[in-house]
Amino acid sequence: MYSNSGYLHDADIEIEDTVHALSVASCGVYRLTHQPVMATLRAEGRRDYQLLYISAGSAWFCLDDGQVEIPAGHMILYRPFERQQYSYYAKDAPEVYWVHFSGYEAPKILDKIGFSDTHVLLCGMSFHYPELFRQIIMELQLKRPCFEELLCSYLRQLFTKIQRNQLESSADKYRNLEDMEVAVHYFNEFFMRDISIEEYASLQHMSVSWFIRSFKQYMGLTPMQYITSIRINKAKELLKNTNCSIQEVSTLSGYENPLYFSRIFRKYTGFSPSRYRRE
Repeated sequence: MYSNSGYLHDADIEIEDTVHALSVASCGVYRLTHQPVMATLRAEGRRDYQLLYISAGSAWFCLDDGQVEIPAGHMILYRPFERQQYSYYAKDAPEVYWVHFSGYEAPKILDKIGFSDTHVLLCGMSFHYPELFRQIIMELQLKRPCFEELLCSYLRQLFTKIQRNQLESSADKYRNLEDMEVAVHYFNEFFMRDISIEEYASLQHMSVSWFIRSFKQYMGLTPMQYITSIRINKAKELLKNTNCSIQEVSTLSGYENPLYFSRIFRKYTGFSPSRYRRE
């Protein structure tokens, strides 16, 4: 399991801050690889808020409707003293960012961005979300001058990005959730195949242009961009956690041509596969 986290007081301490508008207590990311399962149960919840973002794969949460699988592109909110029970399974290849926060403005902000009557919010796939989480983690770890002000600034930016996504989403984004969810599951299961978006849309009796437009509204990426993100994440996992050759990683990630794979990998990560493995 890969984990990277930062804490305001260098330990996981629950903070209920009613003095400041917003206060960040901790932030981190988990990526499950070899460990079969990671389960969390906080029967009495916590004193602060927790916001989780599924950036890859999927995770299982026990909510009002029972245990549900929540795919990438969703935010999950736990309010103070709410029971928390969720699990990550290696087979689902989850990558989950999380942040604990409090403050007297938190309830109003969360209602404003769409959490007024739900625990789960579809916010799409965007590089902005993980980047803001990583900035918060770094500030918590380094604790440079004015870091607490920057923590709140980054958290507000995260909330603003979520709100923008909600405001820019049309009603059509939610009308065809089932079709898009089927596509997401199909791409995650068969990403190693030579997937043709045109053939997939035809088999599902959808026009190609409508499917691409609707999928991008739903996930924030075009179908091929989403498939590529799955493949690159798979390649990263294999390079970090196995002794597979670059050619084997290429094949297992859905690329028959290792040279093309290396070019795509460098484009998305800034590193060649071999250098990424070394570093």
